[in-house]
Amino acid sequence: MAKGQGFGFSLGKMKELTEAFKKAQQVQEGAKQLQEELDELEVTGEAGGGLVKVVMSGNQEPRRVEISPDALGEGAEVLSELVSVAMKEAYTQSTTTMRERMEQLTGGLNIPGL
Repeated sequence: MAKGQGFGFSLGKMKELTEAFKKAQQVQEGAKQLQEELDELEVTGEAGGGLVKVVMSGNQEPRRVEISPDALGEGAEVLSELVSVAMKEAYTQSTTTMRERMEQLTGGLNIPGL
């Protein structure tokens, strides 16, 4: 090690690192709050023009399935397909919402050296 070079961390780098740790702590606290909000959030996927609705939380927890009496007359195969389509739509909406909210939460997190 050359004289006066220390460990390669200047005071500026230490300040950046300290700021990154502060931001990471804020993100951790925000993530806990976001988790609670997503637990409360409900998203709905629909199929067949609203004949079937699937409701999930923002954390992809299934909440309920609503099936119109009109859908029952379509037969088991069609009803099964409608439920599948509504589930996929609800899941997509839920994961998209979660991803967008996490990106907002972690935006600007710059960790030196990474």
